[in-house]
Amino acid sequence: MKTLHMTAYLLVWVGAINWGLWGLFNYNLVQSLLGSMPSLVKWVYVLVGVAGVYTIYSHLVLKDCKVCSAK
Repeated sequence: MKTLHMTAYLLVWVGAINWGLWGLFNYNLVQSLLGSMPSLVKWVYVLVGVAGVYTIYSHLVLKDCKVCSAK
């Protein structure tokens, strides 16, 4: 479960950085890195969206994120 959580967390960061670059500089990092493979670009966006939903669900709905609260 820790691997799933950390993967989702990483994908949320990828999405956040990509949106920040897009908003500030009109630069799409994912498209720049994977532009020659449009289906892969689409899958990255889908995975980022799923990771965001999973992260929201695990933190707000379950309110029981043992990975983040582990000391």
